[in-house]
Amino acid sequence: MARDSRDGRNRERDRDGGDELIDKLVTINRVAKVVKGGRRFAFAALVVVGDQKGRVGYGAGKAREVPEAIRKATDRAKRTMIRVPMKEGRTLHFDVQGQFGAGSVVVRSAAAGTGIIAGGPMRAVFESLGIGDVVAKSLGSRNPHNMVKATFAALQRCASPRSVASRRGKKVADLLGRRDAPLAQEVADV
Repeated sequence: MARDSRDGRNRERDRDGGDELIDKLVTINRVAKVVKGGRRFAFAALVVVGDQKGRVGYGAGKAREVPEAIRKATDRAKRTMIRVPMKEGRTLHFDVQGQFGAGSVVVRSAAAGTGIIAGGPMRAVFESLGIGDVVAKSLGSRNPHNMVKATFAALQRCASPRSVASRRGKKVADLLGRRDAPLAQEVADV
């Protein structure tokens, strides 16, 4: 289950030119290395960082202490941030699938007021990204690392209608269809 870092609260930092970044601790795992004198314990953390305006990144870090592992993961997440185009600032433009290893996710755009319908690690990604309405389903692996990476694979495939239109040499209205086309047809028939 996705947990916010530092006792359940979001940590907001004012870095990188005034962007307020919110980091969410997705999972923390204690790992052991067996040595001659016994076991040496370390902690592995998975963190998602976002500005809630369309930029999000994830990172993993490992250290002997929990705060150090979280700091390493947060630094990696800030370096790997991507921008995701959003429709009306609340949902995706179209449905998309992503896959990483045995983890597979389906992410669907949703109507206003739907909220975030997603489980655990995927919810942390969408909350950090700033998406308000989305329906997502995880298929396959329930490993948090694979789920986050599959979600990012899906989000990287998202494109705005403007970028698709420019790539195809068309107008945005040609791709989406004109909204007043049926009305214009009715006026022409009268």
